[in-house]
Amino acid sequence: MENGTDFVVSQKFWTLANSFGLNTNILETNLINLGVVLGLLVYFGKGSLSNLLKSRKLTILNTIRDAEERYKEATYKLEQAKTRLQQAKIKADNIRISGLSQMDKEKKDLIDAADEDSKRLEDSKNATIRFEKQRAIEQVRQQVSRLALERALETLKNCLNSELHLRMIDHNIGLLRAMESTIE
Repeated sequence: MENGTDFVVSQKFWTLANSFGLNTNILETNLINLGVVLGLLVYFGKGSLSNLLKSRKLTILNTIRDAEERYKEATYKLEQAKTRLQQAKIKADNIRISGLSQMDKEKKDLIDAADEDSKRLEDSKNATIRFEKQRAIEQVRQQVSRLALERALETLKNCLNSELHLRMIDHNIGLLRAMESTIE
């Protein structure tokens, strides 16, 4: 019992372990056979192995070259796409700014048009009020004149006799003749 552990190993394990071991006899180990086989492989496979390695090397180089070309092409396309994106952003900003300025201009134009319409309506309203006022004044004058004339006629009819009436007619005819002679 060393180090506090006890190993229990069955008898069957030890019989298998006896068949394994290091054989130091060179002829029995086939080292010579292995060396001969390896030598023949190197001698006869040297050209084909060299060709295989060369073709593999060329394939790898071609693959690397193609990858570099695709990388350059992808980088170029990426730069083009970035340039187009910047141009699109600038164009979008210009369109947005143009739209905002157009909107402000149209808003100002609408406000100005509404102000002009409001002034025209106010002027029209004032003109209509003046016209209606003049018409009402004229109607009142006509009614007052008609009423005054009717009263005067009634008063004259009541006060005038036929002699006074004839003198009044003669007087008015004289006035008309005098006006007629001054006009000619």
